[in-house]
Amino acid sequence: MNTHTLTPIDQALKQILAGLRPVVGTERVALEDALHRVLARPLRSTIDVPAYDNSGMDGYALSSEMLARGQLRFAVSQRIAAGHVGTPLEAGTAARIFTGAPVPPGADAVVMQENCRVDGDFVEILQPVYAGENVRRAGADVAIGSLLFSAGHRLRAPDIGLLASVGTVEIEVQRPLRVAVLTTGDELVRPGQRLQPGQIYNSNFYMVSSLLRELGHEVIDCGIVQDTLEATRQALMAAAEKADCIISSGGVSVGEEDHVRQAVEDTGRLAFWKLAIKPGKPFAFGEVEDTPFFGLPGNPVSSFINFALVVRPCLERLAGGMDRTSVPLTLPVDFERPLSGIRQEYLRVRCISNRGRVCMQLAGDQSSGVLSSVSHCDGLAVVPPQTAVAHGDVLRFLPLSAIVGLD
Repeated sequence: MNTHTLTPIDQALKQILAGLRPVVGTERVALEDALHRVLARPLRSTIDVPAYDNSGMDGYALSSEMLARGQLRFAVSQRIAAGHVGTPLEAGTAARIFTGAPVPPGADAVVMQENCRVDGDFVEILQPVYAGENVRRAGADVAIGSLLFSAGHRLRAPDIGLLASVGTVEIEVQRPLRVAVLTTGDELVRPGQRLQPGQIYNSNFYMVSSLLRELGHEVIDCGIVQDTLEATRQALMAAAEKADCIISSGGVSVGEEDHVRQAVEDTGRLAFWKLAIKPGKPFAFGEVEDTPFFGLPGNPVSSFINFALVVRPCLERLAGGMDRTSVPLTLPVDFERPLSGIRQEYLRVRCISNRGRVCMQLAGDQSSGVLSSVSHCDGLAVVPPQTAVAHGDVLRFLPLSAIVGLD
């Protein structure tokens, strides 16, 4: 491994994904507990949705053929509300019907009530009507036997609603990943403790563990590891015994107190180190006793970007999820930047309206230690290497929800 080489992010991700295999294990969960879980089996519908032809409007159900023959005035022979079933429509009559109610046999159209004039027990149709108008056909939403979702699909809130609409009670999903999270640094303390001179609160653990929980993974808190090589080795080996993968924060740079790289090499192997991105260059990937290891930088913005762009897709592969390709988005910018270096830059930006069009504006200080810029941004603007940015230039935009896996 050449420790001086910067690996392009696309190459790094491709290399890591090629060596990852899904963790074996499934479980059944209730539908209400399935949000963000990964399906273990394809799901097909056992019913039609809707189960019957029903009205898409409040109005009057009738035969369009009678209208075509010139009949405009119909006796109202029955009233059908949602949840009730009418009787076959008498020839030449109409049924008062409400949204969602079954369309009675003999009717093939529903006239919305705004296009009708009611006269006692009769209704007059004021506009032409075609067959099938305002009728929601059985199976129009979901046909019986149709594929709802493939194995590997991560369930979102609309998906849960769709599964409920076909009567799903339980589903088989991949078991959550057990992810060991450890942070290194003698300067770190947990919130709630009094800060001593030279100390800072451990924001990275809470950020990374929250991202993991949002994705449905189980977090194993390995605590704060002392800045010694032996303590780092022991922490990594203990994590490998109980986790599907390990994520560390800090200690992957080149300082005398950065021991993670050496500890990984001592307990397994290091595949590569350093990415050609800014921020987030000091990133490591390898294995600790055959357990995948991801080493994030200590700076919180760098840690977030590495997690979102590299670690999250890898966790999706380990969890049995499908590889997802985002639709490329581009937006003009409302800022300028000098010529970038050899690394691809990721700027935290807000989306604003400027003279009737959406553009990107920098979300505060772009330093890798300023976490508030992530909290206040809508996503990332991508600046290719050796590129200067001027007002009005168009750059690729990565929405925050997409890069953290919650779109």
